[in-house]
Amino acid sequence: MACEGVLLGMGNPLLDISAVVDEEFLSRFGIKLNDAILAEEKHLPMYDELATKYNVEYIAGGATQNSIRVAQWMLQIPGATSYMGCIGKDKFGEVMKKNSKTAGVNVHYYEDETAPTGTCAVCVVGGERSLVANLSAANCYKIEHLKRPENFALVEKAKYIYIAGFFLTVSPDSIQLVAEHAAANNKVFMMNLSAPFICEFFRGVQEKALPYVDYVFGNETEARTFARVRGWETENVEEIALKISALPKASGTHKRITVITQGCDPVVVAEDGKVRLFPVIVLPKEKLVDTNGAGDAFVGGFLSQLVQEKSIEDCVRAGCYAANVIIQRSGCTYPEKPDFK
Repeated sequence: MACEGVLLGMGNPLLDISAVVDEEFLSRFGIKLNDAILAEEKHLPMYDELATKYNVEYIAGGATQNSIRVAQWMLQIPGATSYMGCIGKDKFGEVMKKNSKTAGVNVHYYEDETAPTGTCAVCVVGGERSLVANLSAANCYKIEHLKRPENFALVEKAKYIYIAGFFLTVSPDSIQLVAEHAAANNKVFMMNLSAPFICEFFRGVQEKALPYVDYVFGNETEARTFARVRGWETENVEEIALKISALPKASGTHKRITVITQGCDPVVVAEDGKVRLFPVIVLPKEKLVDTNGAGDAFVGGFLSQLVQEKSIEDCVRAGCYAANVIIQRSGCTYPEKPDFK
């Protein structure tokens, strides 16, 4: 059975500002459907426009935080999960703290005095989401916070540690510290490719962390970008997953397992030089509300079984279940109790 603090996440806590928009809105701000990017100067007016002209929902988000909240929901064991990241001392920060407490996650936020809590515009068109993150305070996370005894205690307590690739843009030294701790203490360390731009523009820090990663998660677009950047001449997701699994490892304790989701196509799992495919739960188009958080929810469901030492089959099944629940709701939200069997 999973115990208190068994799973730790670290990442960029963002308040999702979610709204249904149209194609014109996306093209006006130069946003591609289904992409995830960091906000540039040209995107900044968009946040006000969303808040004033659209029917917006504010939902605690950020990729890692979503996954940890979903794992916590699936486990139903108070405090089984913990999370660290940086928020601002403001109204949105308070919303985030309240939200996490309600979710049962043990959060140790670093609160920055100068920057506002990070936000992520979630632009939904026809059920498909595009994300534009304005990191603000999330970008201010410092390794000093991690090294404080009360915070590092979360690292020491955890047996499984998950960090989305997005955190590579903020605090690669924190990732390295935790990754080395995991390798030295026989723990399971996991990361996500997270977005094409991470694979393209943060390759250096990604490569430094990779030898420590026991489970690599990602979707088909990210996997193909990862391969292209490395000059692997293949678009075949199964081949790419195998190649990722075979990349060098810092410690021989755990083999590397690569898990790639492909929307409504089967989940690809590569381990020990073999690939297995797992079908997903097919959802009729009319039941799709939005895909925001689907990948995060898949990871959360997967981790909820992994920390209980269940089989890969059970982990994937739980991931598919959680993703299926989340895409039928707005944002990364869920009912009070899971009914996963």
